[in-house]
Amino acid sequence: MSAVGAAPALVAGGDLTTGRADFIERAQTRGDLFVEQPYDLYSKANQETWRRLYRALAGKWEQHAHPRFLDGVARLGLDPDRIPRLEDVNRFLEPLSGFRARAVSGYVPAYLFFDCLRRREFPTTITVRDGNRLDYLPEPDIFHDLAGHVPMHTDPAFADVLVRFGDAARAAALRGRDGDCRSVESALRALARFFWFTIEFGLMRRPAGDGLCAYGSGLLSSAGEIGHALESPGVQRVPFQLEWVVNQGFEIDSLQPLLFVVDSFRHLEREVRRLERWLGEGRLDNVAPGEPAVSREDLRSFLDAGLQ
Repeated sequence: MSAVGAAPALVAGGDLTTGRADFIERAQTRGDLFVEQPYDLYSKANQETWRRLYRALAGKWEQHAHPRFLDGVARLGLDPDRIPRLEDVNRFLEPLSGFRARAVSGYVPAYLFFDCLRRREFPTTITVRDGNRLDYLPEPDIFHDLAGHVPMHTDPAFADVLVRFGDAARAAALRGRDGDCRSVESALRALARFFWFTIEFGLMRRPAGDGLCAYGSGLLSSAGEIGHALESPGVQRVPFQLEWVVNQGFEIDSLQPLLFVVDSFRHLEREVRRLERWLGEGRLDNVAPGEPAVSREDLRSFLDAGLQ
């Protein structure tokens, strides 16, 4: 059964293409971060982009995705032919893990994003990538968020990992109470690297022990990335070690040459708990410099949270 109802009438001239959506520009001008999903504004081209992306990924999911991701796709009833309505997704999602997708107008400052996870809310982009650039997008879109991230949120164990990650962000913010911006910036870089190499680009051993599979949303929402990650001889796939992960830089605009492998979701949860302890103890106050760059807005979000 699909989570999406009958096709709505489209508003003439409507469009929610990433970077070209008037609705988003107006919301940002007003300072509205959390918004409603204006479903009638999706154009025929937006819907066709969703269909093409889904068709490109469905077979690769069957081949490479973690079984819990596939189960999540089925539980959510994602429609391969239409962009989902968030209200329908949440109707299926909330009873399973307590999580809900919440529409946003654009970039969410880092601390606010992680704190949303702690409250079991997932900030969800509502625009759709340009149909001429299906397999590369440096910023998230609704396919990345709903088809890449949210199916894993149906799993209670994975959902608990996200909540724990929000707790770790709180521990990092508290490092700034003494005004030491440098330690907070370092902790934020460590958080970003951990999130990148797990929630976004994580690999895991298959439950049956026969090889590897993908659970990270950056892999699961890109036909190019998922095949490259699991098939290319040029990719280093190394066992997860927290010391390596928090000191390893990454680039967002190229295929990933290095990925980390966890044994299970229980293993992932243990590592998040260890990350939280290390943050609280100040053990991540001086990680290796480099990517990702920490923006002033993200740093300020952590410093302000630490003073509350």
